[in-house]
Amino acid sequence: MKRLIIGLALVMLLLVPVSCARAPEEVIPMPAPEPAPVPAPKPTPTPPVVIPPAPEGGEAYKTEVTPVTLDRMIVRTGEMSVVVENVLKARDDIAQLAARFDGYVVASSIWGEEAEMRGWISIRVPDEKFEPALTELRNLAIRVKSESTSSQDVTEEYIDLESRLKNAEATEKQYLALLEKATDVEDILRIYERLSQVRQEIEQIKGQMQYLERTASMSIISVSLEPQATTKPLVRAGWSAKEALKSAVRGLVRTGQVLGTIAIWLVIFLPIWGTILGIILWRRRRKKA
Repeated sequence: MKRLIIGLALVMLLLVPVSCARAPEEVIPMPAPEPAPVPAPKPTPTPPVVIPPAPEGGEAYKTEVTPVTLDRMIVRTGEMSVVVENVLKARDDIAQLAARFDGYVVASSIWGEEAEMRGWISIRVPDEKFEPALTELRNLAIRVKSESTSSQDVTEEYIDLESRLKNAEATEKQYLALLEKATDVEDILRIYERLSQVRQEIEQIKGQMQYLERTASMSIISVSLEPQATTKPLVRAGWSAKEALKSAVRGLVRTGQVLGTIAIWLVIFLPIWGTILGIILWRRRRKKA
């Protein structure tokens, strides 16, 4: 039994070196399969730039505009005809009145001489001082011959201009957005042309709105000035019988000159108009015959 065990042990010892001497077989790794090629995405075509049509008749794009609530804009006008003691002094007093009421003189004129002198002046005053200014003008006059006032409501016109302005400004923004996207030279030039038209319309609308604002905030008063009735001399100052006679003689001479000129023209053109007149008379006689 011992011999059998020893023999098996010897066999095992002999088998161990043999198994260690044998080299393990080399494992060749298999290459990983290549991924399938992904097709390249097709380029997305650039959409053409669509230029909105130009506004026709001064109208920009129609957009929803929130109605604006504002005070009524009233343009007030006054006209007076007054009798004053001194036309020049009254004109200057009215100009000072306008300046005192934070207004100004629009226009004025004086004509005539001495007792026949007449005048006219137009002033603008703030709308809230319209009635006080009329009261002051009445106090400056000896007598008020006539007086009239009128009012014009321009609120609706102003709101319409405000809506058109917002529409035009919205159109301008759209053109500016298109201008940033445009790459074609022809499109850029067309957009610039339309943009210039819209901006011109915006400036016009703003000018009209500013005019209405100034007109509504400053009322206008026109005053006709007449001198107080006085005893006038029978003969106008500076009149001379000698000068009147000379003037009459000069008129007579001018009349003679005009008549002489007409006679000379008739004589010179006698062959022409005489021939025409003769033909007319001959044809009439022939018809009667």
